[in-house]
Amino acid sequence: MRLKSNIWVSAYLRRCQTEGVFGAVRHRGAEEAGAVFVKVSLLDGNAMLYVPAPQTSYDDGRPVDRFFVPAAPQPMPEAAVEERLTKELRFDPDAWIVETEDRAGRHFLDLAKS
Repeated sequence: MRLKSNIWVSAYLRRCQTEGVFGAVRHRGAEEAGAVFVKVSLLDGNAMLYVPAPQTSYDDGRPVDRFFVPAAPQPMPEAAVEERLTKELRFDPDAWIVETEDRAGRHFLDLAKS
């Protein structure tokens, strides 16, 4: 059983805070199992978007982990990221959107192996 989304988001934001990175919940989704999207603003007009990894990325031995993949290999203009997030919320209103700000682009997420 995977950790509830609201608990995971709280822990993630605390981790960001301990590293000196500002983070906030922009859209609160379903507390139990809402998908989590993480936007990392680079404070230069660009951002990275991390989306939930496909189910095939999960190991049966570690089903509680949450893995992410970048939506694009390079930073995108913030307007493009916002457009993608708008589409995601239209498709899944139970999703969470978390935004952090870090010029170095640190995300503190577990990325799926490609």
